[in-house]
Amino acid sequence: MEDLNVNEFDWGLYPEAEELIQKNVDLFLSKNAMAAKLAGKLPGETSTRFMDWIDHIEVPESAISYEQLEKAGFTEVKVRGKVPDGAKVFRHTKTYLMPILIHRGKEFEIALKPEEIDDLMQVVGLGLNVEGEPFAPFRKAVLRKEGEYVLSAVERRGYDGFVVEESSRDVKKYIRMLSTFFGRQRYFGSDKDGMEYTARLVKKAVGEIKSERVADAFFRTERVYWQSRNRAGQVQHSRQQKFGMGWGNHDHHTFRSSRENFKAMINIWESMGYICREQFYAGKEAGWGAQVMEHPVCEIVLFTDVDLSDEETKVDFAHEGLKHNPRLGTVGLWVGLHGESILQAGMHHLEARFDFEKLRNDLESYGVKVMKPFSDFNFLKQAFTVGDSWAVDTARLDKLLKDGSITSEHYQKFKVDGAIGSHMEDLQRRGGFKGFNKASVTDIITATDPRAQGRSGA
Repeated sequence: MEDLNVNEFDWGLYPEAEELIQKNVDLFLSKNAMAAKLAGKLPGETSTRFMDWIDHIEVPESAISYEQLEKAGFTEVKVRGKVPDGAKVFRHTKTYLMPILIHRGKEFEIALKPEEIDDLMQVVGLGLNVEGEPFAPFRKAVLRKEGEYVLSAVERRGYDGFVVEESSRDVKKYIRMLSTFFGRQRYFGSDKDGMEYTARLVKKAVGEIKSERVADAFFRTERVYWQSRNRAGQVQHSRQQKFGMGWGNHDHHTFRSSRENFKAMINIWESMGYICREQFYAGKEAGWGAQVMEHPVCEIVLFTDVDLSDEETKVDFAHEGLKHNPRLGTVGLWVGLHGESILQAGMHHLEARFDFEKLRNDLESYGVKVMKPFSDFNFLKQAFTVGDSWAVDTARLDKLLKDGSITSEHYQKFKVDGAIGSHMEDLQRRGGFKGFNKASVTDIITATDPRAQGRSGA
């Protein structure tokens, strides 16, 4: 993926780009029975769409013209990883859509993106060969070749190329880093100590292996930690694991931060190679803001929430720092109750791409309720599952009561019932739309304020 321009984030609608990809996917499904069977099963058994599991498409240059690609908005891009000899990578850089490789051969290939390829191989159960050693940056397996139409699967761990390397020099270091992140310390005497420790840990990791490999390892562990504390995530992950796909359909990861530690958190993300995208602020009454961040190689997107005033939107709040404000908004209160997302609390929610209405209806049968949609457009649909309540440490409640952030009534309720901790987000994108809905995000932030428990479905 080419470097992001941090000054231009006009995410528009590009139906022509999506239509071009859909046309080629439909052709492929008519030629490869295994792919067609999978595409037919995914909506009913996982509430997902085949398109949301595609890593990339490889098309012979005889089957598509560069004029078609250009007309649909695709441009040739450079990647840091390796590309097959003679192939060119095209991408619509203002969309979330997968890349298209144009090559001189005859084969038409669609590569799926399971979170871990070995899980998929176990489900397929055909004794197929996986190219690339475990934990390498890029691994690949051909699932079914029917004529010139090839269905494959790839596993990426911080790599944007398309060629399996014979050996990976950093695998042992990556495994050690993955283990370190899984077992990293999350509880400290103070959040300041925790932020400094985490920054040192990440800095050390980046000094040993590429930043994109560090980012991949870090957020794999964050998804596991979040899932361990979120029932909706557990239910949906088990459904997707029936096909061995894991969270390969993740869209973005949401972290919450106190004002005092927001700059430190952003610095940690940037040390992993993250680049700032658009900033969010939805008005004086909203009282919150967010910095969207994206990694140019591993393409894991972050949405970072923080309490924010109107005046602070006129500065680069992600880098200039925010002073303590005794009056806590929704985000600050959540951190006050549960801790920093990057430390003990973990992610506030994970967003993945689904068949929106199917997931809403299907989760009901598992006893998982979904809140009212906060985006309901043809190009973007979003809804939270009803939040899981987490027990709250009495010392945190005592501090919040003393500071006037909660009432005695809130204190007793949180002590007995706990407070909203995490959600899973049901998200569906169309038209290539890569952005977010500012006004409606504000509505859901308000609706999930722990102080509103029992009044809004939160």
